[in-house]
Amino acid sequence: MNPYNTPTSAPSRPWWKTTPAMLGLLALVALLSAFSLALGFLVMIAAMVAVWVLSPWRWFVRIGATFGALLLLTVGAGLGGQLDDSGTGKADAKTGDEVRASGEAVSASPSASRPAKAADYTGRPLDEAEKHARSAGYTATHHDAADESRTIILRSGWTVCFQKTATAASTIDFAAVRSSEPCPEKDGSPLPWPKMPNVVGATYNKAVEDLKQAGVDLDQVTLDDVYLDIDTPTAAEAAEDGDDWRVCFQSPDKGTKVDSVTTVHLDLGQWTDADLVRHCPSEKDTTYKIPANDPDYNSGSNSTTDRDSGTPHRDSSSSSDGSTGGGTSVGTVHPGSFCSPPGATGVSRSGTPMVCGPGSDGRNRWHSA
Repeated sequence: MNPYNTPTSAPSRPWWKTTPAMLGLLALVALLSAFSLALGFLVMIAAMVAVWVLSPWRWFVRIGATFGALLLLTVGAGLGGQLDDSGTGKADAKTGDEVRASGEAVSASPSASRPAKAADYTGRPLDEAEKHARSAGYTATHHDAADESRTIILRSGWTVCFQKTATAASTIDFAAVRSSEPCPEKDGSPLPWPKMPNVVGATYNKAVEDLKQAGVDLDQVTLDDVYLDIDTPTAAEAAEDGDDWRVCFQSPDKGTKVDSVTTVHLDLGQWTDADLVRHCPSEKDTTYKIPANDPDYNSGSNSTTDRDSGTPHRDSSSSSDGSTGGGTSVGTVHPGSFCSPPGATGVSRSGTPMVCGPGSDGRNRWHSA
């Protein structure tokens, strides 16, 4: 045989890319998740990456291995809880055997085989409460404290509200809710979510007061403006001028439950004693607080009607001496907003004199005089 024609064998794969290595990593998921769900989850992620990047398997085998890793994580975590309980049971059985082996000890101390009085675990994460209860010799169970009968999956995300202990049976049952939820008045009652108060028409300061009193978390509140020419204030800006901002619209409506995922919307309008228009429009984002800021503001007639209040206003395009534009004052204006007619004057909120004239885009806008 010609040595030059002898086929060479394919190079062997590194051990960490072989099928036994992949299977061992998947088995490690179930083993570690039985002791720590977090550690098992991290190993599951590593196993899935290895399966898709390093393994020699075909795509459908990789998909099966991925679902298998998830299943192993769930089974391992469940077995971990059962092993804890069964381990406790064995410890209890052993204690019972020892006590029965000594009749004198039983007669001297009838409760020697019973666990110590259970501590109060209310307010603690459910996983920690169950761990400490098992360490104290109890068999721990749990259920939803609300009236919704929800299945508890990730115990670290639930908080103990109530506990029922049976010392004679060495059992303790925890009633819990999700960590972001309030505890019900009693086990099996509805969750006491706060209800939205009616704050329409109130100043921002008063609205905040009412929301706090109702138990609504202010971190769930978002603000918006109602006029096209007024910018939305931040919460700090609205609080600074809290009596100048008024709530025109709110969401949700009065009496609606505000749970942990509800966003409260407050649509604000701002006016002071110096403003001509001091009431909310019929709809948000439909009108200008200052009509002259409207690019479609009609300056060709002798008088116009304010589309918010219905109050007639003298046309600012002509004055008593027949001149147009110059000398016309429209009060408080917003810098950069559209304006009409050219030459009209106003004042910003900070007191800066403003004039209506062509902006960088060629359209009339308010800018400092």
